[in-house]
Amino acid sequence: MSAHVYEGFAEALVAALDLREHETGLHSKRVACHTLVLARCFTTEPTRLRDVYWGALLHDLGKIGIPDAVLLKQGPLDETEWAVMRAHPEAGQRILMPMPALDEAAEIVLCHEERYDGSGYPAGLRGNEIPLGARLFAVLDTLDAMTSDRPYRRGVDFDAAKAEIERMSGSQFDPLAVEVFLQEEATLREMVTLKCGAALLP
Repeated sequence: MSAHVYEGFAEALVAALDLREHETGLHSKRVACHTLVLARCFTTEPTRLRDVYWGALLHDLGKIGIPDAVLLKQGPLDETEWAVMRAHPEAGQRILMPMPALDEAAEIVLCHEERYDGSGYPAGLRGNEIPLGARLFAVLDTLDAMTSDRPYRRGVDFDAAKAEIERMSGSQFDPLAVEVFLQEEATLREMVTLKCGAALLP
């Protein structure tokens, strides 16, 4: 199957999720494109860049299986509901397992909630145990989440999000990923301001 067919399939999966959680598709596309900006600092190999893009794009795919009562709940989740929510990385990986060409992307999906200091989930991976694509994604996911408006709060500006990312370097985030984020600040600032993804796949 060609890369373009897989790309179309990935886009269709995100569109399916967007039917349930209306912000997800826009968020996922932005974060996927923004993550490519950082990934290009490490490789120019088209296959590796596509793996990062698809992994970032499909990071929340497993949420398709989460009940609406949990996924769309307006208030804080209780302990039982959090247990359900925390299952989404593994669910996303399982959905992608029948497609060997998406194996690397599936690893990013599985690990996108891991934290550099080992406090994330589902496996409590730390440091370089976490795939590089997932470590890069984590920075951009937080950037987009913080700078986007939500029903319960207004988004913050780029500088406030940047300060928080720098503060969490070495704990939530890989210091190398933060370093490259700061290196690419001008490009990402413009993309965040425009609320777009302009880093096209090769």
